[in-house]
Amino acid sequence: MKIYRIRAHHGMCLAFFQGNGYSEEFTEHMGKIKQELEKNPRVRLADGTDDICAHCPHCVYGACRSTEKVAAYDRKVLALCGLEAGAELKWKVFEGLVKKKILDQGKRKAVCGDCQWDSLC
Repeated sequence: MKIYRIRAHHGMCLAFFQGNGYSEEFTEHMGKIKQELEKNPRVRLADGTDDICAHCPHCVYGACRSTEKVAAYDRKVLALCGLEAGAELKWKVFEGLVKKKILDQGKRKAVCGDCQWDSLC
């Protein structure tokens, strides 16, 4: 069974994803990943680009052009959820931690309030 590589901050993005994105290709790909994650597979919290990033225009030759910004988002999500990069767990467990430890606590803005997609969340 496939283990999806997911950046920690994408746990936040997916909570609010409604079909908007950088491009039609990116949006379609993210929608497909979201559907697969609903089946509750195992995920590995990636330290760097992940299965979603593959279709992002900011991902060039496997590296993110916004590395520092998104890595900071990842570190904040991991710290608030009590996890480390490389951790493997079921998607629903991670999704639940993001909801309980960040979203339900009103901490989303502190994690990624300067994101270009902030108005959608």
